[in-house]
Amino acid sequence: MKTSEFTSPAGLSRFLAAHDAALTRLMPFPPSPVPTSFGTAVAYRGGASSGTPIVLVPGAGGSAITWYRLVARLGRDNPVIALDLVGEPGAARQTAPITTARDVAVSLAETLDALDVPRAHLVGMSYGGWTALRHEIDLPGRAASLTLLDPAGFGRVTTRFMLWLIAGGLASFAPRALRHRLAGPLRNATLRDDELMALLPLQMSFRRRLPAPDVFTDTELSGVDVPTMFLLGEHSALYPAASAAARLTSVMPKARVEIVPGASHDVPTYAPDEVADRIATFLTSV
Repeated sequence: MKTSEFTSPAGLSRFLAAHDAALTRLMPFPPSPVPTSFGTAVAYRGGASSGTPIVLVPGAGGSAITWYRLVARLGRDNPVIALDLVGEPGAARQTAPITTARDVAVSLAETLDALDVPRAHLVGMSYGGWTALRHEIDLPGRAASLTLLDPAGFGRVTTRFMLWLIAGGLASFAPRALRHRLAGPLRNATLRDDELMALLPLQMSFRRRLPAPDVFTDTELSGVDVPTMFLLGEHSALYPAASAAARLTSVMPKARVEIVPGASHDVPTYAPDEVADRIATFLTSV
């Protein structure tokens, strides 16, 4: 299996110039290169000076900047570490293949080891939610809590989800006013986020080569004993939210399972303030 990479040095340079400028403007946390056996991740630290850190794990095709609307609220009471993970677009660089679900968990573990983070509140979106949960199942002991925003791993990737992705990708090329209008019928609030949309065309030359998320078994889920909150989009494109919530409530009775009204798979961009408040409230209870 090949590594994730930009297909041209020029494409990489253009993306990094825009990416770094956006970070400086929106989330001015100092970057720290983080060596792992799969390549170099990058961590951005900010927030409070003490306490258990909140580690933000982006979704597929995302980077640390996808959390920029949430970090101020989350950083009031805890340190915050947003990650550019190996294998995803951002400032990270991959040098060795990541071929299995366990490799994904190990890559996150090595990143946190190198950052000297023995304990953390893990917050993950989509593929990042699957990554955080897979990390806890395969390598338990680090997570003080898990907050999973419309996470993958609760069913195979469906045609409906692929169509949602394709529709959003095509709409991203529309003029700004039309793109904003399309966000409603396509149920994708990210189309209204001009900051993130400005980066999307620049990462089209990025070739992502990471394993598809496997599906969690009831046995795996029932064995998770750290405080866990699921925030599912009411109209999630990944799975019927009500069915997923019913299953989670059954196999993880101690978990907090909440629905974000009106949201699809765009939970953090659909309601960033609400989501940040829900996460902060949950961590306070932990």
